[in-house]
Amino acid sequence: MADIPLSPRSPGTTRGKLLPPPALCGFLLLLMLLFAASYAVGAAVGPVAPGMHGTGSGGSGGDGGGGGGNGDMPGMSHGSGE
Repeated sequence: MADIPLSPRSPGTTRGKLLPPPALCGFLLLLMLLFAASYAVGAAVGPVAPGMHGTGSGGSGGDGGGGGGNGDMPGMSHGSGE
């Protein structure tokens, strides 16, 4: 049996290896569609609890102002060392 020399690959075949598999592309497309649909539904429904508002100033929520007051538990100091 004679050895048959393999021809070098043409430039077109190496380009195909750089592309991701079609199943991965389909999965990513499906994932993007699901995220877009969930965003559209969430935007259409609106806020879950309309009475709740953000703190605005970046403070810890709960007391409404976020200013570090003692409104949540009277008689308690928050780390003042007293």
